[in-house]
Amino acid sequence: MAENVPRKGEEAVLVALASGRTVTDAAKAGGVARRTVSRWLADDHTFALRVKELRGELLDRAVGALVDASLEAIATLRCSLHADNEHVRVRAATAILSAVVTIRESVDLEERLAALEAAEQESQHR
Repeated sequence: MAENVPRKGEEAVLVALASGRTVTDAAKAGGVARRTVSRWLADDHTFALRVKELRGELLDRAVGALVDASLEAIATLRCSLHADNEHVRVRAATAILSAVVTIRESVDLEERLAALEAAEQESQHR
């Protein structure tokens, strides 16, 4: 079989597996036997790699959508800071401050981890 020729149902199976569906459900989506999908995963390194790559792409899209929605959420919170109801203003302020602290901690942790990884890499090259 030619290497770049997709097998029957392969694309549907890839999408189903990358989306988190079970092997059984992916087989149904692709119109192939469950054993076929299991064999593709076990014996075809390229197929398994494509599932992981596609899952990464789907995750990137989901993160992008969340970032986009977060901009709207921030705008809503900012507007809520000027609400007539004092409780709404306090809750909006608390939510914003909490998010800032969480993001700052995340950035600090990421920077510390990157520094540790760089130091480890440098020590391995000595």
